[in-house]
Amino acid sequence: MTVMSAEPKVAGRVALLQAVPPGELLIHELYRSLQGESRYAGLPCVFVRTTGCSLRCTWCDTPYAFTRGERMSRTDVVTKALAFDTPLIEITGGEPLEQPEVLPLMAALCDAGKTVLLETSGALDISKVDRRVHVIMDLKCPDSGECGRNLWANLDHLKPSDEIKFVIASERDWRWAEAIIRERRLDLRFGVLASGVFGVNLADLAAWVLASRLTVRMQLQMHKYVWEPNTRGV
Repeated sequence: MTVMSAEPKVAGRVALLQAVPPGELLIHELYRSLQGESRYAGLPCVFVRTTGCSLRCTWCDTPYAFTRGERMSRTDVVTKALAFDTPLIEITGGEPLEQPEVLPLMAALCDAGKTVLLETSGALDISKVDRRVHVIMDLKCPDSGECGRNLWANLDHLKPSDEIKFVIASERDWRWAEAIIRERRLDLRFGVLASGVFGVNLADLAAWVLASRLTVRMQLQMHKYVWEPNTRGV
């Protein structure tokens, strides 16, 4: 039996980005809201949501960003983001690093004096991300269906001020995350976040975090509790 490579299928998920010329990005939405996660939770934040992602996590809550977006020049994205006059800006997706122009975009926003956050899946190389950017990087747990895409070499490029996020959908996910945190001493090297999938039993997750005695910050997807869970642009 011939085993077919998954690479063409994965590449096909972001084929639409091949038509985006240098100097431009495909942007799904750009808006101001409250930061819902990380150590910056609760602060006003401008969100730049890029289009496209080569992963398909089972619990993904932004599949609408996979295929739709507006082509914008990098200069226009910077101008629109700065027009909100907000100190905190997050680049999210989709998966922002699928688009090469995201790298100079983040550098330009840092040059403008903004605190820049990058939400990334952990499946793409972060080594070229500007060191001024605060990286919030996932390590995909088993229930995501994308655990095999974790690019472990990224751990060597994170700064002590960066954060690693485990999205927890089950006790199996938590036990996997706990083992990885201990094995790689992640809670002693970076900020570590345990984020419950919306609908998971949060009391259980709290109990698991407490019992572990690891230095892990449990967090909620705050926007899903403030607004109706399927609301976009928040």
